[in-house]
Amino acid sequence: MTSRRQSKYTPRIAPKGNLRTSAMIASLDSEGRDTVDAPFGHALTDLAKTREDIVGLTADLSKYTDLHVFAKAYPDRFYQMGMAEQVMLSAAAGLAREGFTPFATTYAVFASRRAYDFIVMAIAEENLPVKIVCALPGLTTGYGPSHQATEDLAIMRGMPNLTVLDPCDATEIAQATSAIADHPGPVYMRLLRGKVPDVLSRYGYEFELGKAKTIRDGSDVLFIATGLMTMRVLDAAERLEADGISCAVLHSPTIKPLDEATIRAEAGKGGRLVVTAENHSTTGGLGEAVAASLMRGDIHVSFRQIALPDAFLDAGALPTLHDRYGLSVDAVTAQVKSWL
Repeated sequence: MTSRRQSKYTPRIAPKGNLRTSAMIASLDSEGRDTVDAPFGHALTDLAKTREDIVGLTADLSKYTDLHVFAKAYPDRFYQMGMAEQVMLSAAAGLAREGFTPFATTYAVFASRRAYDFIVMAIAEENLPVKIVCALPGLTTGYGPSHQATEDLAIMRGMPNLTVLDPCDATEIAQATSAIADHPGPVYMRLLRGKVPDVLSRYGYEFELGKAKTIRDGSDVLFIATGLMTMRVLDAAERLEADGISCAVLHSPTIKPLDEATIRAEAGKGGRLVVTAENHSTTGGLGEAVAASLMRGDIHVSFRQIALPDAFLDAGALPTLHDRYGLSVDAVTAQVKSWL
């Protein structure tokens, strides 16, 4: 008798639905909003006018991390390292030891997965002021698991000495770039690139490293959000308000160190469903950090997460994927209604 053994490497079957797109890496949520072109690149270039210590490095991705703006303005302070993330970050560590403030850019998957040990040993353990700025965080590309950094916050949160940021929009990216340049230690910052929406300026928002801030108040739901999900929950809050549901939004761009005092104070007001929202896996990101903080603070509330599943995600058009995995405004609005 012969037996048939199924290979463990069976092909993944794509689900039904239209996943075709001509723009697999696209600007997010820009329709009907003001946008800013390459806010990181322009902010870094402006800083470099008065900061001769600032240098830029990239792993063959200057155009796709907006560092090309800096490279054009300061070619003698720009280093194209090729597709060699470990070499780039080791070189950044060497530059930091010589008194420079290096900004090293790549995609989030390559920094968090491919170069992790080099960041630990060359940068974080020595507490050097290297700024690692990474595009395509979470589900901001349709290119599938090879480019979707859905677990980078979990990976980077566990590293001692490393500050971890997830800015929301163009306004915050520009402000955060200036703030991390002044920070004495290493930083990992997620980056939205290209034409980035300007959302927070209408609220008079000012970024402060390590601080969470209330963007709007509400009595029924407290959203605690980070990154692009802050713009999504702000839109969802307006829709929910039209249905008589009052929503507060607390924006937490600094994932580590987490602003536990503000989060506990807001969650501890009582009577509100607490919902964390992040462009990251349910495992190891903002949601779990907030939940652990509330438990340690003896704050017991109704708590839910809006986040990506603990899975390798599909490739396809971003609007379709965001609907599928719960990050769209429609999905957020429907999910909150189902919980109330």
